[in-house]
Amino acid sequence: MPSTMTREALLAQAGDWFDTGHLQRDIARRVAWRTESDKGAPEPVLGAYLNDEIVPTLTRLGFVCEVLENPDPKGGPMLVARRIESEALPTLLSYGHGDVVSGQDKQWREGLSPWQLVAEGTGASERWYGRGTADNKGQHSINFSALQHVITARSGHLGYNITLLLEMGEEAGSPGLRALCERERDNGQGRLRADVFIASDGPRVHADKPTVFLGSRGLVNFSLRVHSRDRAYHSGNWGGVLTNPGIVLAHAIATMVDAHGKLLIDGLRPSAVSPSVRRALDGVEMGGGADDPQTNPAWGEPGLSTAERLVAWNTLEVLALGAGSAERPINAIPPAAVAHCQLRFVPGTPWQQLQDTVRAHLDAHGFTEVAVNVTAASPATRLDVDNPWVTWAVQSMAISTGKPVTVLPNLAGSLPNDVFADVLGLPTLWVPHSYPACSQHAPNEHLLASVAREGLCAMAGIFWDLGAPQGLPWHDSLPV
Repeated sequence: MPSTMTREALLAQAGDWFDTGHLQRDIARRVAWRTESDKGAPEPVLGAYLNDEIVPTLTRLGFVCEVLENPDPKGGPMLVARRIESEALPTLLSYGHGDVVSGQDKQWREGLSPWQLVAEGTGASERWYGRGTADNKGQHSINFSALQHVITARSGHLGYNITLLLEMGEEAGSPGLRALCERERDNGQGRLRADVFIASDGPRVHADKPTVFLGSRGLVNFSLRVHSRDRAYHSGNWGGVLTNPGIVLAHAIATMVDAHGKLLIDGLRPSAVSPSVRRALDGVEMGGGADDPQTNPAWGEPGLSTAERLVAWNTLEVLALGAGSAERPINAIPPAAVAHCQLRFVPGTPWQQLQDTVRAHLDAHGFTEVAVNVTAASPATRLDVDNPWVTWAVQSMAISTGKPVTVLPNLAGSLPNDVFADVLGLPTLWVPHSYPACSQHAPNEHLLASVAREGLCAMAGIFWDLGAPQGLPWHDSLPV
C-alpha cells in the first residue's frame, strides 16, 4: 500500500517521539523487571517479562505471539512473534534478549539502582542508567519503537514479513536456543524461516560512529591445573626439594603466550588476515572514548593494527590465576595451582580440537603434569564483508545518520550468532545501539541517549528501506 509519508518525514517523526520521552519511558518500565538469568535456574519473572511486557507491545503492532517452553530446563522461555503480511513476501528475522546479568545492587554508586532508570547529564553526554539499558532491553526497545513508526507510516503495511525471537537466557549462555532453532528448522512449520537476519546487541566501535558487524569471534574457556600433592608444606623445611605447582604452571603458560601477549600455539593461530577483512578494518580506530582503557600498541600479534588484533586475530587470555591464598599468603609451598584461560578466535580456527591441541603442546614442552579441561565454548561466525546485504545496510544507515558507517567483519566478543548463521543459514547483520564504555555486565550500566536516538533513526530507516520497491538483495520487486 503506498505511503503518503516520506522517509525524511518518518525519521523526523521518530526523532520528535524520542525527544518527548516516549522511548525513555518504555525502557524505564522494562528495566524495572528483575530478569536476572544467571542465578542457576530460570525464575518465573523471565516468563512474566515476555507475557506481560513484550507480548502486549508486539500484539499492538500486529504480531501473533507464542511464548515457548525452553527445550533445555536450565533456560528461560522464548518468544516467537510473527507478523505475516503474505507468505509470498520475504521475511526478516530479528532477535533480542530480555534477561540480564546479576544486578549487583550494592555496588552501584550512590543515587543509582539497577532496577530504576535514572537519567543524568544533557545533550551528547546524557546517560540512562539501569541494568539492561545497554544489554539488551534498551536495544530491543529501540528496534520495537522504530518498527512501530514504520508500520504506522505505511498505514499498517511493511511490504515484508518479520519474525522476532526474544530469549530469556542469553546471559546464562543461551541454553536451548540452538535446540529450538534446530527444531524449527527441521519440523517443517517454518516459524523461523527467513531471508535475512538483522538485530541489535553489543557496542559500536565508538559512541559517535554508527557500526554494523557481521558475526562474532568465538570463545573456548578452559582450565589448566597442576596438582602436586594433597597438602601444603612449610617452605623453610621443604623449599628447594618439593615441586612448586605455581611455578610449574607459570612456565607452562609462558610456552603458550609470550610476555607481550602473542599467541604461541601454532594450532590455535589464524593463518592470516584475509584481504577483504584487512580492507574493511583499514582506518578503523578502536577505543579512544573518554572512559575507554588505554590500549597497548606493543601487546598481541606484531604487525597488526589495533582493530586487526581485536577483531581479526586470536587471543589467549588468563582470566584468573591461583596458587595458595593471595589474600592471606602463608610460608608454605601450595599443593596445587590453577589457571582459568580463554581463547577468543576468528572463523577457521579448529576450536573443537583445543583440548587435544593444548595437551600436545604442553607435552611437547615437558609439562605432562598440567591437566587441561575445556569448560565452555561458542563458535565464531562472519558474514562475507562483500555480501550485498552489507553494502545495502551501510547505505541505509549512512543516509539515516548522515555519518560514515563502520563495518566490523565480526564483533570482538561473542554472541549466539552461530544459530542464525549456521543453523538457520542466514546472512547476519548486527546494528548495535551501545558503546564500549557502557559498563555492560558491571555496576552503573548505562545507555547514551545520543546513541539511542541515532539508533532509533537508523533502524527506522532500515525497516523502511526493507520495504522499498527495488534495490534489495532479497528481491527484484516488492509491492509497498
